Amino acid sequence: MKTFGYDLHLHSCLSPCADNDMTVHNIAGMAYLNGLSLIALTDHNSTANCRAFLHACACRGISGIPGMELTTAEEIHVVALFRSLAAAEACGNDLRAYRTLIENRADIFGEQLILDDEDRVVGQERHLLSNATTLSYEEAFAFCRSYDAVVYPAHVDRQSNGVIGILGSIPPFPDFSCLECRDDAVALQVSEETGHALLRLINSDAHVLWDISDDSITMTVPSADPKEPADRCFFETVGKL
Repeated sequence: MKTFGYDLHLHSCLSPCADNDMTVHNIAGMAYLNGLSLIALTDHNSTANCRAFLHACACRGISGIPGMELTTAEEIHVVALFRSLAAAEACGNDLRAYRTLIENRADIFGEQLILDDEDRVVGQERHLLSNATTLSYEEAFAFCRSYDAVVYPAHVDRQSNGVIGILGSIPPFPDFSCLECRDDAVALQVSEETGHALLRLINSDAHVLWDISDDSITMTVPSADPKEPADRCFFETVGKL
């Protein structure tokens, strides 16, 4: 077995609602100081900072996963975690066809900064990223899974943008192997309703540096090799559920 600290729902300064101090190196540095071994970058409807994020994680000796938090047409948030950077970037690029392209008002919603490997700002996303896409809840799962992503509903115990808060219950389809939930009662309810063994994730959804999880939240997964990278352990575990 392998046990490690994790946080699989983090926003960089690309997300309009995140602080500009959420640069990829600051995120990786804070995760390192908090004893985390596995983190994922999940900006709203974009993977544009994932390449720089993986570089920053490598500099700190942390396993990084490129990801995205997609907003469905119903305003439900789902998290997609990709097994490779190429898949993440392809999904992010192709998602543009389903985004609502409204000009961002940085003075209202915040800047959307694109970074290079050294945390330098190399551009800004022109269109607001927090808008709903035209993909339904079910379509969003299918779309991200076509890029070999692990997909699960975000913060299901939260009224705002949570699947239960918006739809009233968990739909029977599509199924999922992970569940992001802090409330014990809600997590048990979802497990009973779905009838599946779920890997429960307690993520921070951090938009500021001090909200990044500390090492008191750990994940224990089967591993034949204790030196196996945390990201590989995670995907292997999810694949068996």
